[in-house]
Amino acid sequence: MVTDINSNTYINRELSWLQFNERVLQEAEDETVPLIERLRFLGIFSNNLDEFFKVRYATVKRIDEAGKTGKSELGGISASELLEIITQIVIKQQSDSLDILATIHERLEDENIHIINETQIDDRQHRFIKNYFIQNVSPALVIIILSDLVKLPTLKDSAAYLAIKMDLGNQQKQYALIEIPKSMDRFVVLPKKGHDNYIILLDDLLRYCMHDIFNIFEYESVSAHMIKITRDGELNFESDLSKSFIEKISDSVKHRQVGEPVRFVYDKTIDQETLLFLMNIMGIDSKDSVIPGGRYHNRRDYMDFPSLGRTDLLYDKIKPLPVKGLSLETSIFNNIAKKDYLLHTPYHTFSYIVKFLREAALDPRVKNIKITIYRLAQISHVASSLINAAKNGKKVTVAIELQARFDEQANIDYAEQMETDGVNLLFGVKGLKVHSKMCVIEREENQKIKRYGFLSTGNFNESTAKLYTDFTLFTSDQRILKDVVKVFDFFETNYKIFRYKHIIVSPHYTKTKLFKLIDTEIENVKNGKPAFIKLKLNSISSYMMVDKLYEASRAGVKIQMIVRGICCLVPGIKGMSENIEVVSIIDKFLEHTRLLIFCNNNDPKVFITSADWMSRNIENRVEITCPIYDKDIKNELLDVFEISWNDNVKARLLGGSHENKYRHNNDPKVRAQFAIYNYYLNKLQD
Repeated sequence: MVTDINSNTYINRELSWLQFNERVLQEAEDETVPLIERLRFLGIFSNNLDEFFKVRYATVKRIDEAGKTGKSELGGISASELLEIITQIVIKQQSDSLDILATIHERLEDENIHIINETQIDDRQHRFIKNYFIQNVSPALVIIILSDLVKLPTLKDSAAYLAIKMDLGNQQKQYALIEIPKSMDRFVVLPKKGHDNYIILLDDLLRYCMHDIFNIFEYESVSAHMIKITRDGELNFESDLSKSFIEKISDSVKHRQVGEPVRFVYDKTIDQETLLFLMNIMGIDSKDSVIPGGRYHNRRDYMDFPSLGRTDLLYDKIKPLPVKGLSLETSIFNNIAKKDYLLHTPYHTFSYIVKFLREAALDPRVKNIKITIYRLAQISHVASSLINAAKNGKKVTVAIELQARFDEQANIDYAEQMETDGVNLLFGVKGLKVHSKMCVIEREENQKIKRYGFLSTGNFNESTAKLYTDFTLFTSDQRILKDVVKVFDFFETNYKIFRYKHIIVSPHYTKTKLFKLIDTEIENVKNGKPAFIKLKLNSISSYMMVDKLYEASRAGVKIQMIVRGICCLVPGIKGMSENIEVVSIIDKFLEHTRLLIFCNNNDPKVFITSADWMSRNIENRVEITCPIYDKDIKNELLDVFEISWNDNVKARLLGGSHENKYRHNNDPKVRAQFAIYNYYLNKLQD
């Protein structure tokens, strides 16, 4: 049963998220998307779903198990009903994804790329596979023989297993599990034949080598079916006072691997006897989401599908552009001293951030560097620059968020490395995640301290900067940076609440300040003045913010919203939200910029922000919303919003009967991400 999710004032957060993942799946289905990129979107769809079950489904399950309905938190749907609806939607999406995968396989065949299974191997491939198995696979295998006498070891969260059933004769059976090694490539590239490429999945390679694995058993037949278990991803902290915060986080991350199961996915061709045996020994119950799937799970691995040198089946790589007027070959301090600059990755190169930190690390006049870190690249030039600065005698303060979900261990490793090298670490504020993205550098000039810095909508991560769209403002505006220093003071003396004259800071002021900005638009429209609100967000799920936008809509304020992910607001409802339009853009890059524009009687107030309009960002995190004072940058951001809003290729409509339908019209084609790149290219040429 799937209810009408648009029938109430709000769209349930979990169901809206599933609609977002449906849009990701649409990219895998879109025949205009290059073929290998379509496979990678399937991988993103699967990876998203894994995280959804670890976090959101697990949360709803905990509400249900606590005996609560949760209707007030869940948008009017009870937790037990929501669990059932989610399972039904996911079963349908999984089925659709399998059909899409089958179609992509057919298209790959047309391109002479053959994904073969264990029944299609010829003599030459046989020799290659046997040697590959002996040299690479066999030493890495973890095989669990299942027995009533031996307790089943805890199966790893989101790992894929082959469930083995051996028929030993006389109605005797032996069960086993083979863990698919995460350390190995899932796709094994076989020797080419002429122009034809051949790939076999590691799963099928194992099926082909069953006898090599289980030859000590005298079985009459053997079968192998894929299963996967997803566990609750919530961190649980010990109260042991003798342990440091880093130790508690580290222990909690390890405990996540043995969290309660929330989803069990299995190959739908598995026999019932084996399925029931496995569910029984793994403790899967009726409150867990049991999903029949295809022959292969962990399709997130398709994000790393080998390109085979076929650049024609991939998106063209863009060459990141320089920021007009900002050089990587001269002092960034000197440039920023004269005016503000806006970096818009991946259209612009992330190298400016690294260059700025490198320059600060070497400059004898730089005395202090303060920065927040949420997620770092696996090999981080940002971290190495900060360590370099500390070694050069600068006072380097890093507020690192150890609870950045699923990046906890990486941040722990970096924290320990930086602490060893003399970096002063701050672990934020108890009960609040530090999600703000900011840096301030104090430099001695003419016997006075002058501040330089940057504020961003995204992480200081070289890897994701190639895929995520984000704004970073470079500034020496002392008004803004004085406020930023106060935020760092708050980290160290968090019993004291500071006042900020320019930036908007969560959790103390964001609601009040945003309401005031919206109220100004309401007053202006009532007085016959121009009024509008333009928002670009990743998600909006705060009911108080949704209600405030409904109030503005009823007053007559025109509201345009670009929302990539969750949108609990229902647009276009007469008497409630008829003045609100919402679109979502899913394309080559992950839309991650957050931009707020308020008409202000045709003197627009423009902000970039690290915060989505979700309760957690407004009430439970330290977030920064930064005003844009530079006129050129303000106009640039207004232009970028308009380009995005006019997208009629990759924009989908949200709300009502049009939900997730592409917004096609007779206007000239605008594909926002391509048009924005050309916009910046033209600025350079001008």
